[in-house]
Amino acid sequence: MQKVISIGKQNFVSLRENDCFYIDKTDLICKWWESKDEITLITRPRRFGKTLNMSMLNCFFSNQFTGREDLFKGLVVWKKEKYRKMQGTYPVIFLSFAAIKGSNYEDARDGIIMAINEAYSEHRYLLESNELTDGERKCFEELDYYAKNPGIKKQVANDTICNAVKNLANCLSRYYKKKVIILLDEYDTPMQEAYLYGYWKEFTAFIRSLFNATFKTNPYLERAMMTGITRVSKESVFSDLNNLNVVTTTSTEYETCFGFSEEEVFQALEERGMNNQKKLVKSWYDGFVFGNTHDIYNPWSITNFLDKKQVRPYWADTSSNSMIDELIRKASTDIKEKMEELLQGKEIVVNFDEQILQLCLKDGSQRINPIIISS
Repeated sequence: MQKVISIGKQNFVSLRENDCFYIDKTDLICKWWESKDEITLITRPRRFGKTLNMSMLNCFFSNQFTGREDLFKGLVVWKKEKYRKMQGTYPVIFLSFAAIKGSNYEDARDGIIMAINEAYSEHRYLLESNELTDGERKCFEELDYYAKNPGIKKQVANDTICNAVKNLANCLSRYYKKKVIILLDEYDTPMQEAYLYGYWKEFTAFIRSLFNATFKTNPYLERAMMTGITRVSKESVFSDLNNLNVVTTTSTEYETCFGFSEEEVFQALEERGMNNQKKLVKSWYDGFVFGNTHDIYNPWSITNFLDKKQVRPYWADTSSNSMIDELIRKASTDIKEKMEELLQGKEIVVNFDEQILQLCLKDGSQRINPIIISS
């Protein structure tokens, strides 16, 4: 019996409990753990399974899912005894900045507070412990009160926000006698908005302090992973993080962990009796290259095609293109000519250095700090 394809489901538990169509990406767990990298940032285009993979990592490592072997039975990671013993053994802080799309600094800052408070809410059981100090209990209550009473603007101090994740890690580490794994999905969403709406300088100063406390000066951290669409320049927000491994689409690490390989796509077509559609699917949806691996397919397009059995540009209009619109509008004549060549079906080849490429936005006479855009 064919498994149901659930379009847009990004929750690993729900996907597995309902026995939905799933292409096994649990090898990411093994590759990440074997790398021994303390902090990993992975950038991939939209709709490439980043959120689902982060949900998977959370379900695998978090002690809130201890004993949930049913979620991983039959998958690659479960074939290795070492990892079977590791499942559900770590305290995990799982954050998402996906919903933070404020048009001004205050709204973006509030969004960060809401996201951090969600993580605190998942661990409110800590309040029943004698391990917490009065100050730590106050942080729980202050964040929760602010999040639940948005009309009452009793400001939470920047210092409290920037140290909140680190302090939660401290509480969890003492409670479980074990260091903490931190997962941050869509780390760059609020920064894209800050870039577009002109509050980049103020917001990056704030986020730099948050990242420094969370990832750089956090003695309670075991490992951390961040995902996003764009690579933001190290100078703007990661200047203090010398323990960060940045994995972009040009990197050879994790090449097949995001997106579907051609072998995976063709196998899915065969299982659904659609063998005769391989050439058509390849002509429509092939074309991504990660590292040295060619023929990577966009999961959103493939799952929609398998479900609806019609070729369409499913990936189009799945998200805002505001940043691209802004960058192309302000681009040089040479860039615009190259975009015209692409629209005419031609091929362009561009060499660039990820460490140097910078795009700047001007706001009146003031130049906003540079941002590197790189997938």
